[in-house]
Amino acid sequence: MGYKPAMDVEIWSDVVCPWCYIGKRRFESALAGFDHREEVNVTWRSFQLDPSAAATSEGDPVERLAAKYGMSRAQAEAAQARVTANAATEGLDFHLDKARTGNTFDAHRLIHYANSVGKQGALKERLMAAYFVEGAAIGDRDVLLRLAVEEGLDETAVRAVLEGDAYADDVRHDELEARRLGISGVPFFVLDRAYGVSGAQPAETLRAALQEAWTASHPLQMVAAGDVDTTCTDDSCAV
Repeated sequence: MGYKPAMDVEIWSDVVCPWCYIGKRRFESALAGFDHREEVNVTWRSFQLDPSAAATSEGDPVERLAAKYGMSRAQAEAAQARVTANAATEGLDFHLDKARTGNTFDAHRLIHYANSVGKQGALKERLMAAYFVEGAAIGDRDVLLRLAVEEGLDETAVRAVLEGDAYADDVRHDELEARRLGISGVPFFVLDRAYGVSGAQPAETLRAALQEAWTASHPLQMVAAGDVDTTCTDDSCAV
């Protein structure tokens, strides 16, 4: 059996999903403590929480949240406070009170473009930080252009992506794959297309999943077996 040199991890998420950003940090912590981290390939997959959203949305983020989930304002404020507190435990400084949500289709297209030039992880991080920490309008193409260029992406190429329909099929394919795999919420981690982890699980849980997937795809190959005179067990040891 041939040796498999790497493990593939695909992460379905949306750039306006707070638990996706928290989950990203927890996965990074899990990966940092994983012995085979240098052999893990991470790919970010597209998932839109609200595909019908307008390009940009104005108004009070708390009122939008309350209206979307049928909450009172007090309940919406409490929900934001809880997720902000969880984010803080991962070193994230959320400012949900100034979040400017919008349609994320173009953001996902840019993330696919960034993958083609080896900068997917960097752009994913930049977009999430811009939305959750800085209050950037994530559906505004001028904002997306600025953020992508800040991460070293070619301005002309980024502009061409945003003004056309490049990578639209890639986004739709990811969303179709999510439905095929039974993914209805994000973040969702898929390891070697064999193991799935739903939600922003603790780093310890994610690390255990990485280890289990690695062990399953890299089974120990026995090349020689010792006889009874050369092997010690719990009960006996030949001398």
